[in-house]
Amino acid sequence: MNGPTPARRLRELLARPGIVRLLGAHDALGALVAERAGFDGVWSSGFELAAAHCVPDAGVLGMAEQLAAAQSMAYAVRIPIVADCDTGYGNAENCAHMARRFEAAGVAAVCIEDKRFPKLNSFAPGAHELVSVDEFVEKIQRARDARAGADFAVIARTEALVAGQSPGEALERARAYADAGADAILVHSSEALPRRLLEVVRRWDGRAPLVLVPTTYHTVTAAELEDLGVKVVIYANHGLRSALRAMQETADEILRNGCSTSVEERIATVATVLELSGTMAAAHAADPARRPLATAGAA
Repeated sequence: MNGPTPARRLRELLARPGIVRLLGAHDALGALVAERAGFDGVWSSGFELAAAHCVPDAGVLGMAEQLAAAQSMAYAVRIPIVADCDTGYGNAENCAHMARRFEAAGVAAVCIEDKRFPKLNSFAPGAHELVSVDEFVEKIQRARDARAGADFAVIARTEALVAGQSPGEALERARAYADAGADAILVHSSEALPRRLLEVVRRWDGRAPLVLVPTTYHTVTAAELEDLGVKVVIYANHGLRSALRAMQETADEILRNGCSTSVEERIATVATVLELSGTMAAAHAADPARRPLATAGAA
């Protein structure tokens, strides 16, 4: 690969001034859309991937499926891929294995959360149980120690606010995770009005870059978060949600009208899909008329 690795590019993004914006995806096409739109990186979303497989986002899919998805994205784009790795697929030893595999796949960073396995999606009703601080610190340390290169990042995500704990508890966990060597801290919240989250943000001492996911508090802009000292903002599931709405509307309209004419102007052309997938380039390469002429006497 020419130029810096994706992991190095992510490090450069974290070091430069300005907020870093990631868009969620669950496959290579979604990652390519994010890159062409101008996002700084891609969030390989466990939620999106589970939904695409029509299974609960509750630890049903394992490392094999999530690794395959992240690797396909890393192959398709040059911007960094940050992989949502749920609880790290097990204990500290599993986290070490996870870090080695995702780094080898060309992923720039992994993110693990401090929930107890099997995790439950943060926006789903139910009990959200956390592991102890000591247990999660060990996971962070083992994942970091397993890295082949210093650029590969380990992001620690605390679900303390989602679990109903106080901003003080969230801060205590975030500080412990940063001190354990986490390269960035993601503080998650399901609040529509993120008062408790903003208390955490305002009290954060900057010992590691702060990452937020404004899914429920979507009226807060990236510029406002940057002013508060947030370094990374993740729009974690908007690609799948927008595609799902469009697919539902298209399917309904085709059945209602008996043909697809009314939706053709609103959907991507076949040529666009061929271009994005590289089919047009492959067709040009395979065209005999575009090949150099064979030399005389060649078989």
